[in-house]
Amino acid sequence: MSSSPLVTGAETAKPKYDIPGEVGLTPLEAIRVRELVGREPNALEWAMFGAMWSEHCAYKHSKKLLRTLPTRGPRVAVGPGENAGAVDIGGGLLCAFKVESHNHPSAVEPYQGAATGVGGILRDIFAMGARPVALLNALCFGAPESARTRRLVGGVVGGIGSYGNCVGIPDVAGHVSFERC
Repeated sequence: MSSSPLVTGAETAKPKYDIPGEVGLTPLEAIRVRELVGREPNALEWAMFGAMWSEHCAYKHSKKLLRTLPTRGPRVAVGPGENAGAVDIGGGLLCAFKVESHNHPSAVEPYQGAATGVGGILRDIFAMGARPVALLNALCFGAPESARTRRLVGGVVGGIGSYGNCVGIPDVAGHVSFERC
């Protein structure tokens, strides 16, 4: 006959997980989600809010900075929206521009995350009826001596180059910076 060890309530309590934090939501955002749903969301619902309210989908950290950029003027033909914006450059020509952040996807899977960022930019230019002629990239990474940073740099640069080269759009300029914070 086997004997079971004495189990107290503390030992049987379920571990507490911070699901909102795990999906990238702040405590205030978690409160808002609960208000919107009207109950405690399940794990799938938390994941959906985390994705849709992420920097990638909602630009939740950079939105304030993006709003400071000029979006109206005599030469602005198409302002911000779902696809690219367009500026009148004269002579009956417009120049379409698109900016896309793939910070989070690139942090998870550097090569594919960066490649799909390029793909999104090109898709939105094509959606305007324009033909992309060049790509520019601004890349920001952590400490250069970090093994993780080196892995990210290799994957991101490879993903950008591969996707742009596959469709014949040259990467003509860019910026790379490293920050130890």
